[in-house]
Amino acid sequence: MQEETQHQMPLIGDAAPEFIAHTTNGNIKFPSDYAGKWVILFSHPADFTPVCTTEFMTFQSMLPELQKLNTDIIGLSVGTLTGHLAWIESIKNLEYNNWKNMEITFPIIDDINMTVAKKYGMIHSHASDNKTVRAVFFIDPKGIIRAILYYPLTTGRNFDEIKRVLIALQTTDAFGVSTPADWQPGKDVVVPAPATTKEMAERLNTKDKNLDVKSWYLTMKKMPNEMIASKLYNKSVTKNLKK
Repeated sequence: MQEETQHQMPLIGDAAPEFIAHTTNGNIKFPSDYAGKWVILFSHPADFTPVCTTEFMTFQSMLPELQKLNTDIIGLSVGTLTGHLAWIESIKNLEYNNWKNMEITFPIIDDINMTVAKKYGMIHSHASDNKTVRAVFFIDPKGIIRAILYYPLTTGRNFDEIKRVLIALQTTDAFGVSTPADWQPGKDVVVPAPATTKEMAERLNTKDKNLDVKSWYLTMKKMPNEMIASKLYNKSVTKNLKK
């Protein structure tokens, strides 16, 4: 039986693995070049492929709003720099989802030797030995991995979910709260549970009208869009948050 080489993927809470790479926007040293910013580092299986093309155009359409959330995007595949450049040039001639003449402006890493892909556990051998799966790493301004999503080669990503996860993570950092199942900006958030009997009694008898105490350990708090936008967004995009 042939022995397989295993590559340990980094985990949530780990420091993002460091690397230096050539990209379509020049050389980058990661994560130090992005200190103080959130980064969505994602992998795609290959250039000139249909699902990846739709994903790249969707990421590019989201980029202005993500940048207002202090977030940059970096793409990666097991491909060459010349291949990446030729592909993004061809995308300019495509029309998809009413987008056309689209220029891909975020960097795409040349990872023909799979150096970065292996550091991040993006090669799943039972899916492909030479193509990355559709991975998404959310990396915070301190260079810490905060969330990870994986999709198979055949399934395009849910970009509403990518945006939702990013805003949820930033909301947690800004307000010290958690977000419940299916949370969307503007919906109630979860406040930390009491840690002592005194705090439990205070929670159960609270007069705070912004709190919805369902149990001593489950309390919801109102957090309107405007409150989130005041910390996360520039004022110009407050109106774009979902109601």
